[in-house]
Amino acid sequence: MCNLMPASTNGIFFPDGFRWGVATSAYQIEGAWNEDGKGESIWDRFSHAAGNIKNGDTGDVACDHYHRYKEDVALMKELGVQTYRF
Repeated sequence: MCNLMPASTNGIFFPDGFRWGVATSAYQIEGAWNEDGKGESIWDRFSHAAGNIKNGDTGDVACDHYHRYKEDVALMKELGVQTYRF
């Protein structure tokens, strides 16, 4: 049996060793839609078709995690993030 530690004052408990983390969804963060042989995704095709997305926006650049991942990981470390799922 594991020891349970309170996560907050609202009575919710998580087991010892539980780690909070962060996650991303590739299309919304990645960017670099046409680099390094990635190939077209269904979302690339959909967002590039006229009239599908308001203002013609695409995920071509997004948050540019593709080029800025080192800076992004450094920010996660600074925030104390223990786990990251891309």
